[in-house]
Amino acid sequence: MPEPTDDTPWLDRAQLRAWMKLVAVMELLPAALDQQLQRDADLTHFDYMVIAMLSETESRTLRMSALASATNASLPRLSHVVSRLEKRGLVARCPSTDDRRATDVRLTDDGYAAIVEAAPQHVRTARTFVIDALTDEQTGQLDAITKALLGRLDPEGRFAALTYPREDDAPTICEERLTGQRQPPQ
Repeated sequence: MPEPTDDTPWLDRAQLRAWMKLVAVMELLPAALDQQLQRDADLTHFDYMVIAMLSETESRTLRMSALASATNASLPRLSHVVSRLEKRGLVARCPSTDDRRATDVRLTDDGYAAIVEAAPQHVRTARTFVIDALTDEQTGQLDAITKALLGRLDPEGRFAALTYPREDDAPTICEERLTGQRQPPQ
């Protein structure tokens, strides 16, 4: 290990242990999510996020810039993925009805069917690798930790991760939007 200097704030042992575990999660979790979605739904995790965010809107349509925010993506990356999903018939691009300079992305019926089919196993996978490994207290801590990290990574608040789901969303809103069926109150 390099010799500590006055200008480099090296990590101590506890910080290094935490950092290395975070790095491992950042490497392993995306691969595990992609593997499950590729196997079960022929989608990448990012493909899934795009169609999931569209499925949760009333009209199943979002402006490209809003979709980029909802999926924590740059516009060029989103445009590339939307093109690929469009070729598969899962989404369609159309001029925005509000602003002719903008482009909207609409989830097609085939896209909606794909997300409805993919969602249950994806949720099981998210539970297996993350949620069920934690206590309720740890889940709250994870929320606080990721909020603090996102405050540094996205200080302008461009991405929707800090505000999703919205405070006024019902606890079962995501399931209702995917299934089209109202869930009993909890």
